[in-house]
Amino acid sequence: MSKSKTIGCYIHIPFCNKICSYCDFCKIYYNKKLVDQYLIELEKEISASYNNELIDTIYIGGGTPSSLTLQQLKKLFEILKRRLNISKDIEYTIECNFDSINNEKLDLMKEYGINRISFGLESISKNNLKILERKINKIKVKEIIDYCHQINLNNINIDLIYAIPQETLKQVKDDLDYVLSLNVTHISTYSLIIEEHTKLKITNTKYIDEELDAKMYDLICKKLNYWDHYEISNFAKSEEYESKHNLKYWHNQEYYGFGLSAAGYEGNVRYTKTRSITKYLNSDYIKEDGIEFLSAHDKIYYEIIMNLRTKLGINLQEFIIKYGEPLNNYYDYEPLVNEKILKLENNYLSIPKNLWYISNSVIIKLLEMERED
Repeated sequence: MSKSKTIGCYIHIPFCNKICSYCDFCKIYYNKKLVDQYLIELEKEISASYNNELIDTIYIGGGTPSSLTLQQLKKLFEILKRRLNISKDIEYTIECNFDSINNEKLDLMKEYGINRISFGLESISKNNLKILERKINKIKVKEIIDYCHQINLNNINIDLIYAIPQETLKQVKDDLDYVLSLNVTHISTYSLIIEEHTKLKITNTKYIDEELDAKMYDLICKKLNYWDHYEISNFAKSEEYESKHNLKYWHNQEYYGFGLSAAGYEGNVRYTKTRSITKYLNSDYIKEDGIEFLSAHDKIYYEIIMNLRTKLGINLQEFIIKYGEPLNNYYDYEPLVNEKILKLENNYLSIPKNLWYISNSVIIKLLEMERED
């Protein structure tokens, strides 16, 4: 990769103070000694594989990065400052939980250039929180958000989960009303997925009725209709607050992944790091079956399934520059445009927003239109 090229960087911090019932991300109960060892290994991993490209987005996810102590967070930020060639125009995001964040940690984040925070709220409904095994103190939430504004950390995302068993449309509306009262700049809304190896799956939790799930999604879209709905699950107060890092994923652009279970995409390779903390601490980073070597056909596949999650969709001019031929030479999308299943406008191919809820089936229809060699 050219060193003049900018690239994103994902950092995984797997530690949590408690494990939520729905979470399938790679996570470990917080242990001070283990965190200290992990940070040493993280620096070694970055040193071994980073090629000094200019980093224009950093996203520190988890787990719960804010579960680290003030001193450990400082060590993490120092490692990234020392090892990465960070752009002056960086979008620098960290995920936090309200139960493990405080003013001192926020001050430290501000000091080290973090300019975007993503908070896991999920819901304010007592019943929802009980099912998700989370606790929320609304007074603390308000105090933390207010303090973020006080120190000019204004680019704030809130995560919400909906379609939780027994949830009502009113509870979804109440969650949205509460988040809107906080004066944040970005809202991510996710329909609950019951993942393998989670407590919800082990206890045989069932999905809600699909029709109700669709009504909840419709309610969210209508409630946030004056926001920039730029990706199926994501809303920004205006375009300037769209997540630049996540747009790298959706635009099929390259990014590093460092840390336990982190995924990355460089050149012709997509990779996933090991989920074993023992292997990771012994510098055995890559998952056994975690390397995917991409053909041109594979890259085009990812181009389609990722870009069609966004409001703009596939830039057909950029597609020609990337792959040498028009998309229509690979996939015959015109019948789907004629049927209004896809939209062609200003040289972008996208899914009409009224079909976003069934976007997966639309993408499958396009993939089925692959032309014969």
